[in-house]
Amino acid sequence: MSLFKKLFNLSQKPEEKTQEKTPDERSKYMPEQPDLPVDERFIHHFTRLGGRFLYCLNQDEVDHNFKNIIKEHGWENSAAFCPDANLKERFDDLDLDISCNNLEADMLISRCEYIIADTGAILFSSNQVKQFKTFELPDTYVILASTSQIVESIGEGLRGIKIKNQRDIPTNITTLKHFKKNEHSDDKDLMTYGAAHKLVYLLLLEDL
Repeated sequence: MSLFKKLFNLSQKPEEKTQEKTPDERSKYMPEQPDLPVDERFIHHFTRLGGRFLYCLNQDEVDHNFKNIIKEHGWENSAAFCPDANLKERFDDLDLDISCNNLEADMLISRCEYIIADTGAILFSSNQVKQFKTFELPDTYVILASTSQIVESIGEGLRGIKIKNQRDIPTNITTLKHFKKNEHSDDKDLMTYGAAHKLVYLLLLEDL
């Protein structure tokens, strides 16, 4: 899979680009195209929901993009909550005060189980966020994932969790799909009214 080529239509001829409608030009209520690749489906839904997506070719780009997020928002020396001790060590050189137990932090740094193509949601378990509920966690998430974690549906993700953890099934399995949108967005969803909306950055590493 070459997600970069798909994102920017590098394989298309110029005349083909002018004739094809972009995902945003199609009504969100139209049936999903059955042959649309899972990565394109995920990106379409995730960004429409308000998620911020950053594609990374390698680990150096992960670090570079993360540093840009911190710089853009002026988050230097801000507090970050990272329940994963190994991940905390991975980003210890950033201009952040990273802790494994500070729920009052400005942001959460976490991995995830899977990312779901047909809804744009992110699937977590106690492997990443322990027993904490969404409303207990910081309002800003920085999530690290790879293209191999994209699955078609929540059902496929749950099966994957079961297969990977046969001896010790994780608890607190939950999906995050309520993202903070642009304040001028007219895309209102009554089903998400009252839900805990998060500012979500996804650093997606190409590993396929």
